[in-house]
Amino acid sequence: MTFSMNRLSRNDAPAPSAREGVMRAIGLMSGTSLDGVDAALIETDGIGVARSLGFVTIAYPPAFRDRVRGVFGRTDDPDGTVQTLARDLTDHHLAAILALLAQAGFDATEIDVIGFHGQTITHLPQQHFTWQIGDPDHLVKTLGIPVVFNFRAADVDAGGQGAPLLPIYHQALVRRTDLELPVALLNIGGVANITYIGAGDGELIAFDTGPGNAMIDDAVLRLTGQPYDENGVLAASGTIDRNLLDKWLAHPFFIKAPPKSLDRNDFNVADVVHLSANDAVATLTAFTVESIAAAFRHLPDGDTRAKRLLVTGGGRHNGAIMAGLSRALGMPVESVDKYRFNGDGMEAEGFAYMAVRCL
Repeated sequence: MTFSMNRLSRNDAPAPSAREGVMRAIGLMSGTSLDGVDAALIETDGIGVARSLGFVTIAYPPAFRDRVRGVFGRTDDPDGTVQTLARDLTDHHLAAILALLAQAGFDATEIDVIGFHGQTITHLPQQHFTWQIGDPDHLVKTLGIPVVFNFRAADVDAGGQGAPLLPIYHQALVRRTDLELPVALLNIGGVANITYIGAGDGELIAFDTGPGNAMIDDAVLRLTGQPYDENGVLAASGTIDRNLLDKWLAHPFFIKAPPKSLDRNDFNVADVVHLSANDAVATLTAFTVESIAAAFRHLPDGDTRAKRLLVTGGGRHNGAIMAGLSRALGMPVESVDKYRFNGDGMEAEGFAYMAVRCL
């Protein structure tokens, strides 16, 4: 059975006995950076976080990334292109599931549920529209495991942002540590988002901060042919175009109070193509850093300011971003790996957790 989050009702849900106790769940995430598919296996009751059982990532071939980029911004599918792509995308996810099961030593019959995020191609919450493509029925028919899909639509239909969805998982992880609260957790994927976890019970603030890796990766690919700026080397050797950076930072999004979210294409990477590769990447990297720093204006200050910033997602591997954040914020900026969290698999784990909460 497939549960779509925007049509799941109490009558669709399993009997209470099936929801009690710990479940074994797979989460699938394909982010706006287009790196590939992350698949994580966890055990959880959907409230606390029990334990991680495995994680794999399967890279997309370059030609497939180009196909996905080709449908960004679409709001309909008159020629069936998106439908065909969704089926092929699901096959990549299926390969990731099978690799994960083999790595972790489990059979499909031992898995209770799959949380399938799909691939976001368009996110326009102000127009009550978001589109994550995929074919969950294909997974159900192939594996025989219930699938929860279409996580964002119900919130967007109701006037919400539909993003970020995983702060509640971030909170569950952090509250299992001995870290002094408040803490901020930053996910730098294609778009960056921040979670503020306060000392009070259930105290949570979360929103998109601005671009993450997507614009940087797109510019690097366009200007150098490489998929990304490894460890921020290009950014570190370039000169920031301050006029362009100030123009971007003047966008009303950064002044707007949360909740708020972005589409990966809300800012145009073509604005930097007249610059050298080093200067373009330096400017885009500074944009990511300064937009994150600006987000702290919307978080509590003074005695309730976050004590440290924990960074997850691909951006934590970029030395230029991490050093820039440390300078801009004047606070400890650390990879979540320091606290034995899976910084590569946290989003996939989060959708496994959300699938169990849905049931």
